[in-house]
Parts: sequence; C-alpha cells; structure tokens
Amino acid sequence: MTQMKAIGFHQHLPITEANSLIDLEIERPVAQGHDLLVEIKAVSVNPVDTKVRAHGADETEPKVIGYDAAGIVVEVGDHASLFSVGDEVYYAGAINRPGSNSDFQLVDERIVAKKPQRLAFSEAAALPLTTLTAYEALTDRLQLTFDAKSNLDKTMLIIGAAGGVGSIATQLANKAGLTVIGTASRPETIEWAKTHGAHHTINHHEDFRAQLEQLGYHYVDYIFCLNATDQHFDAMVDVIAPQGKICSIVETDQNLNLSALQQKSATFVWEFMFTRSLFQTADMIRQHEILTQVATWFEEETLETTVTQTLIGLNADNLKEAHRLVESGKTIGKVVVERR
Repeated sequence: MTQMKAIGFHQHLPITEANSLIDLEIERPVAQGHDLLVEIKAVSVNPVDTKVRAHGADETEPKVIGYDAAGIVVEVGDHASLFSVGDEVYYAGAINRPGSNSDFQLVDERIVAKKPQRLAFSEAAALPLTTLTAYEALTDRLQLTFDAKSNLDKTMLIIGAAGGVGSIATQLANKAGLTVIGTASRPETIEWAKTHGAHHTINHHEDFRAQLEQLGYHYVDYIFCLNATDQHFDAMVDVIAPQGKICSIVETDQNLNLSALQQKSATFVWEFMFTRSLFQTADMIRQHEILTQVATWFEEETLETTVTQTLIGLNADNLKEAHRLVESGKTIGKVVVERR
C-alpha cells in the first residue's frame, strides 16, 4: 500500500483552531473507469473550501477537501480516453469526492481539460472553479452567447466584481459584448474590476438605483450575484429589467420573495458548479468542453489569470493561511498554494 501526503481534518472547526487543517499520510488511490490520477502541482482556495471545512458533523475518517487544481496525469483509468500519462491538466473536481489538497487525486476525465500551456501550474490552478461558474452562469443559466454583436445593447450588473468568480465573470461578460457594471467599494477593488472588464463600477454598500441612474441606466438586463443574495435581493428586483434574468451563486437561509419578480416576468436562477459532477448528468462532459474552450482564450491572451497571491508549499500551515485570507472577505482575485 503506497502512502501519500495530504491535508485534511476530523472535525469541522474555525480556521483559528490548531486541528482545523492537519498534515496527514493516507493511501494513494489508483485510477479506474473514467478516472485520472493526477499528481497535484498547485491548488487554489475558494469560499466553498472554507464552508465545507467549517460546517458539518465530525468525520470518522480524515476528510480531504480542495477543488481547484492543476497537475500532471500519472495514471489513466480503463474507460478513460481523453488524456494520456504526462498530460498537464486543470480542473475543479467534485464536491462529493476526496479533494485536491494532497499529493495525488482521482478525478473524472469528463470534468478535466488540458491546462493552457502559457500558464504556470499556479496560474492555471486559480481558474477552473471560478471560470466554470462564470461560464455556466452566462451561457447555461442566463442563456447568453459569446456572439458579441448580439449583446451590444445589453447590460450586466455583477455584484462582487473583484472576487474570484467576479474577476473571470467581468472578463467573460465583456467578451460576450455586454456593458459590464461591477460592484466594488475600495479603490483597489474598483481598479481591479475595471482592469478585468468592467466598464463601470458602483458601490454595493449604497443604493443601486441612484448609482445606476447616474450612469444613465434605469434597468439592467442581467444580474450575476456573487455576494449576499438575501441582502441584495430587493435591490436586484428593483433594477432588473422587465423580462430580465438574475443568476446567483450564493446560498441563503432566508425566504426570497420570488413573487416580487412576477410583474416583470423576470427570471431567477441558481448556478452551482458542482451540479454536473454531483448528479453525474448526461452532459457532464460539458465542463471538459468549457475548460478546453477557455484554455484557448488564455493561450490567445484574451483572458487573464486571476491569481493575486501564491503560497509555496502544500501543507496545513499554508492552507490555513489561504483559508484565513478567503474568509476575510477582502481578497482580490485568487489565493493559490503551490506544491514544492
């Protein structure tokens, strides 16, 4: 039985606790079926990592999380046909399987793509989860295309434009031809949002309507909510255009008044990037296709990686620091942990 290093936990604890993330030795898995065994080179931390770590019942076996990853294929399952040993890949993994915070990880090839060659592993690891989330939201949920000419008279409000998903969503919405209005409240986040594709910014701590009207917009055609769905819901109802569409990725334990959207015949839809892998949907391979498509855009330099901070050494101490940074709610772009 071959062992490997991993970082995980037995109890769901605050990141300030010593045992919130611990260094482990666990069994190295073997690729079968549609799986690839990937040697991890870099991972990034997303809000979902911190939420899964902090909430839940005690684990009988050590739980290893981590979703974003970039690495090298070292084994290929007997039903896998898209990749070969030695391929450099990137992916966002599955929420119901052991994660990427380890030396090696099993992942279904249908949610994996070859990483953009011009990007380092650390740059590529920042991208999959946020890119898939933003791309699926725009295309599968809001029914947009990347035919820029068809969207030139359309507007999109992105709430939380400087975070991980926002940093990609602003770029993709811009690429789709939309007029992009991002929310940001600090000089550095305003600059980041505009650098990454927002044509305008407004402050999410202030009245949406007044700020939009100052920019010359009474309504917006699309809203992509990446922060505090319940807090912003009434404002979204107010500024969404008749027959407009709202997509959110942020869960809420509040009851949302969907009837408020009825007179406008407006759409409210959720985006959860793990849906396809969690339910093994018939179109699961679409995530392979999306990541392959956006890899060409990164190669062409029409999209840019969103990594802003890289910690060297895939260990419990560095992952704790990455979790702490993400939980602060003040991060711009993405935090990456690179394996030595």
